Amino acid sequence: MPRAPNAQEQPGPAGPVPQTSPRHEPDHVVDSPEPGHPVVVGYDGSQSSRNALAYATGLARRLSRPLLVVYVVPYGVYCEPMTGQVICASREKGEMERWLISELNQVCDAEGLEVSVIARRGNAAKELAAAADVSSADALVVGAPGHKLHHVVGSIPSWLARHARCPVIVVP
Repeated sequence: MPRAPNAQEQPGPAGPVPQTSPRHEPDHVVDSPEPGHPVVVGYDGSQSSRNALAYATGLARRLSRPLLVVYVVPYGVYCEPMTGQVICASREKGEMERWLISELNQVCDAEGLEVSVIARRGNAAKELAAAADVSSADALVVGAPGHKLHHVVGSIPSWLARHARCPVIVVP
């Protein structure tokens, strides 16, 4: 049984169309960010990871998110075969964190950002993915590999692109 249009409804091609009173909508709505959900950045001291750190800092600032800097220490100690120079040795946790904060201050301006640094031990790709997953990261930022060996054995960014549960940004 068809209804007759009333004062709040106007007839339309398919029947009555409800009229709504105009509401004042704000021009700009600011959502307060959820706590956590950081921008995670993998850092190893290389030039591409320094670039990634600078990019991640800007991204965290734009998104109003905390920044989590993750340094992954491989298992064991590795030496350069020709010179015997130690490439990666275990560092005391406090020393590692001071070094990461120093690097952060050299690379970018983190003033006003909530910054955390952590060091993990193990496979870099798996540890970065785990850190991003545990922290419910909004993004994971890594530097592009700077060596040709990654074409043979695979690269951290390509593994992360396939396995991480958040967007992965690779910075040259």
